[in-house]
Amino acid sequence: MLDNYLPILIFVLVGILVGVGPLVMGYFLGPRRPDPAKDSPYECGFEAFESARMKFDVRFYLVAILFILFDLEIAFLFPWAVVLDDLGAFAFWVMAIFLGILVVGFVYEWKKGALEWE
Repeated sequence: MLDNYLPILIFVLVGILVGVGPLVMGYFLGPRRPDPAKDSPYECGFEAFESARMKFDVRFYLVAILFILFDLEIAFLFPWAVVLDDLGAFAFWVMAIFLGILVVGFVYEWKKGALEWE
């Protein structure tokens, strides 16, 4: 019974080795030459001039939500396109309605000016 899980265990162990191995090698084999310039906080090549607790414009979040929305659209669209011949015309129209709803939401965001930068 447990023999069925041996490939999964090997896969997990190899994944851990690939993920943690380079970190451990870098820690033990990497040079240690601390420098004040290297240890200083780095952000875009210049010192931070505002507080890290400043409020962000809501447009950043809207763009992030739009990205996730259209990323999920592609995640649904690819498997649907692969099996479209087996599903028939009904699946085509269901996906057309789904894409239409997404286009309406995108046009709404565009008209509201959420994608415009100052």
